[in-house]
Amino acid sequence: MNDSLTVVSCAVPEAAVDGLFELIDAELFTPTAWFDVETQACRVDVFLEDAAQAAAVKQSLTQAGALLGLKLVPTLGTLARSDWAESWKRFFHVEKISARVVVRPSWEPYEARPGERVIQLDPGLSFGTGKHATTQACLKFLDALAAENPRRSVLDMGCGSGILAIGAKLLGFAEVSGFDNDPDCIRVSEENAAINGVSIPFTLDDLSHPYAPADVVVANILAPVLIQFAPQVAGSVAPGPQARLVVSGILDEQYAAVRAAYEAQGLVEVESLLIEIWRSGLFRRG
Repeated sequence: MNDSLTVVSCAVPEAAVDGLFELIDAELFTPTAWFDVETQACRVDVFLEDAAQAAAVKQSLTQAGALLGLKLVPTLGTLARSDWAESWKRFFHVEKISARVVVRPSWEPYEARPGERVIQLDPGLSFGTGKHATTQACLKFLDALAAENPRRSVLDMGCGSGILAIGAKLLGFAEVSGFDNDPDCIRVSEENAAINGVSIPFTLDDLSHPYAPADVVVANILAPVLIQFAPQVAGSVAPGPQARLVVSGILDEQYAAVRAAYEAQGLVEVESLLIEIWRSGLFRRG
């Protein structure tokens, strides 16, 4: 293992990061976006074990930026592995997500105010830290649904880090479960649940079939997947007037197609929520 990593970096407008990640060719590398609350600067970094990949990464960033009308100027540098292990921490801080939900990393203390539910979660390999707009929208919907009636079961489809299932449990939903098709996500979700003092069954599974029906189903995935598996996702929503479906991971311009796919399954939109360029929807049975 090298003592240092090669780093390809470029400054990116914060509002353009999600679009850039949609366009970038990232089969061989994983881009990361950082917003520094101290300097208000946003950048994309790619950390590489193999310096020979740097040229391809720079080209990929430049081409993706051009499609968004941006002239990105990637730079090349190195970072000691020991510094990398700690440097990213300054970009993750306590996030007040909704009226009652707060997400904090383990290294930042936070004293909960009356009624608040604090999720302790550190950034990791699985999606979901509370910083992304789609995760925030789902937690906002879950907070509102728990305030209405927490005596409902919750299913987190594609649990990632487990943040949504953990949030649902802390908000008072008694019966919460989740699944993902990635074994690492199951391991991480179980670890995060234990850290937060909640017990949630997480299962290795996929969207190829309807799941055991739940009163509240949350699917923070991607628009094409939500459309492809609309019958299976909708089929996992329990019958009855209290049943709800939250869909997220949808760019605003993709939302109409997602909504149509679920209307075709007999669901009706209750509300949609736009955060940055991402729109999430809340549905009920017709």
